[in-house]
Amino acid sequence: MVSGKTLLAKIQDKTAVIGVVGLGYVGLPLAVEKAKAGYKVIGFDILPNRVEQVNQGINYIGDVVDEELKEIVKNGQLRATTDYSLISEVDAVAICVPTPLDKYQQPNVSYVESSAKSIAKYLHPDMLVVLESTTYPGTTEEVVQPILEETGLKVGKDFYLAYSPERVDPGNKVFNTKNTPKVVGGVTPECTKVAAALYRSVLDGEVHVVSSPKVAEMEKILENTFRNINIGLANEMAILCNKMGIDIWEVIDAAKTKPYGFMAFYPGPGLGGHCIPIDPFYLTWKAREYNYHTRLIEVAGEINNEMPDFVVDRIMKILNRYGKALNGAKVAVLGVAYKKDIDDYRESPVMEIVKLLEKYNADFVTVDPHVKNFRVDGKEYETVELTDELLETADIVLITTDHSAFDYEKIGSKAKAIFDTRNAMKGVQKIEADYEKL
Repeated sequence: MVSGKTLLAKIQDKTAVIGVVGLGYVGLPLAVEKAKAGYKVIGFDILPNRVEQVNQGINYIGDVVDEELKEIVKNGQLRATTDYSLISEVDAVAICVPTPLDKYQQPNVSYVESSAKSIAKYLHPDMLVVLESTTYPGTTEEVVQPILEETGLKVGKDFYLAYSPERVDPGNKVFNTKNTPKVVGGVTPECTKVAAALYRSVLDGEVHVVSSPKVAEMEKILENTFRNINIGLANEMAILCNKMGIDIWEVIDAAKTKPYGFMAFYPGPGLGGHCIPIDPFYLTWKAREYNYHTRLIEVAGEINNEMPDFVVDRIMKILNRYGKALNGAKVAVLGVAYKKDIDDYRESPVMEIVKLLEKYNADFVTVDPHVKNFRVDGKEYETVELTDELLETADIVLITTDHSAFDYEKIGSKAKAIFDTRNAMKGVQKIEADYEKL
C-alpha cells in the first residue's frame, strides 16, 4: 500500500503541483484559490482563447478578483494550457468539467470520461484525482475509476481517487470558493485522507468527510433537488395565488416571519443556472436503474419548466386589455442572466421566453447590463441599452431579472405596462404604469 506520506508531505509544505481540468465557473476560482494558497497550479482547458486569457491575467469569471488573477499569473503560481501531457507534472488534479443533460433529460458524462482518459495517459503513482463536476451517484467509481485503472495502477494502492462536489453560487457576496464548507468522499479511507488534506490546506471553510464518493455525489444532488422542489412549490403557489387574487410575495413575507420550520423560496419566470434545473434529473435517471421513479422531483421539474409559458400567457392577457395582440407587440425584456447582478445566462428561463416571443412574432428587445449578447437555438441576439424612448414606446416591459443597475423608479414612471416576475419594483413608491407581478 502507498502510505501517502510523499504526497501528504508535498501538500503540507506546498510543494505539490496541482492541476485543474476545466477553467470555467468552477475550475478557475478553484485554481485561483489553490494558487493563492501557495501551490503551483496548471489549468487545463480545450478552449485556446480561455487559456490565452488566463495566461494574460484576463479574468472572465465574476467570482474571481481581477487583481488576484493578474498577481498569481505574474508570479508564476498559475498557468494554463491546452497540452494535457503536462498532467504528467502534477501531483493532484481536479476535474471541473460540465455535465449537461442531453435532449432526453439524461446525463451526458462525456466530458468527465474524456477528462479521465486524458488523465489516465499520464497517471502516475502517489497521484490524487478528484472529481468535482456535479453528477449522478456512482460516477466516480463506475465511470472514472475503471478508466484510470485501465493503466494497471490500482486505486488506494497506487493512486488516490475522491469526489468533492463543487459549491459555487455566482454573485454571492458572502460565500465563495474559499469560505464555503467542502464535502469530500474517497474511494478508500486513504483516498479520503489525502483529498481532505489538500482541501484543508487551501480553503477556510470546514472540510466535511463522508464515507464514500456515492455519499458525496448524492449529497450534492440533494442540495439542488431541495431547492428545485421548493422553488417548484413557490411557483405553483404563485399560479394559484394569481387565480385567487392573492399577492404571493406578501404571503411569503408573512410566512418567513416564523423563526422555525419555514425557509423562504421565491417564484420566478423559471429555473436557471448550472445546477438547479439540471442536477435533479441525474437522480431521476439513475433511480430508474433501481426501478424507482422520483415522482416529486419530476413534478417539480414540470412546474418549473412551464413557468416561461405562464409568463408569456400573462403578458398576452395584459396586452389583451388594450386590444393588443402579442403578435407585433413591442416587448422590452429586462434581464437575460438567470439571477441578479451576474453575467451568467446558462439555462436562463429567458431563453425559453425568447423562443416563445419569437413563436408569437412579438417585436421584442432584450436589455441586460451584464450580458452583451447571447445565443438561442443558434440565433445570435444582442442586448440594447435601457432608454427613456424604449420604455415609452414599449407596449409592455417584462422584468425577468432584478438587476440592481435597472432604474426601477424610471421604469415605473415611463413604461405603459409592466409585468414583474421578480418583485423587483417592491421598493418603488409610485408606479404610474399598469403594473402586475407574478
